Amino acid sequence: METSAVTQVATHGEEHRLREQIVAFGQSLFDRGLTAGSSGNVSARVDDGWLVTPTNASLGALDPARLSKLDWQGRLLSGDAPSKESILHRAMYEERTSANAIVHLHATHSAAVSCMSGLDANDCIPPLTAYFVMKIGKLPLVPYFRPGDPALAGAIRGLAAKHTAVLLANHGPVVSGRSLEAAVYAIEELEETAKLFLLLRGSPVRPLNEAQVAEIHSVFGAGA
Repeated sequence: METSAVTQVATHGEEHRLREQIVAFGQSLFDRGLTAGSSGNVSARVDDGWLVTPTNASLGALDPARLSKLDWQGRLLSGDAPSKESILHRAMYEERTSANAIVHLHATHSAAVSCMSGLDANDCIPPLTAYFVMKIGKLPLVPYFRPGDPALAGAIRGLAAKHTAVLLANHGPVVSGRSLEAAVYAIEELEETAKLFLLLRGSPVRPLNEAQVAEIHSVFGAGA
């Protein structure tokens, strides 16, 4: 088999694997109550563009063949019409060249935090655990925009270059990762830490100090 043909087969095989992986992770997130109805969306880079879950699609009932495939100008190459929130995925990919996957959920506890007043817009959740620091780092707040508002892309671009994750006000988190698995695990860690944050409200809290956070970054790196 010629080299070009071998490359095409390998590329097709990797895209097929990613499609199946998106479906499997979507089902898992839905079954565990981390997303409901048709909320949330998942995307992943492929060699000639990127895949994203379609509009009005439940993450618990995805068809790998019907996932939306887009080019980097946002044009639909194949599959169903993409999620209206695909613009936020594209904006984050454009700023984070290391990101190969993005997950956006309306998970209960992190969405609840996104509705709170008095948050530190530069870092919505304190460093309560080492794993939150390892997988998320600082979590900035993006001001409220209606779902699908093109202006949301610009707001995300202003933060995504420096942060693996952002929290959309009155909406929910957007988390990137070097792989789809890493992005899913990171958003799960964020949701668990948001739950801790809400449970601890009104109690004296001892977050990790600057030296402890710096040591974690030194040993493990920052973010997903």
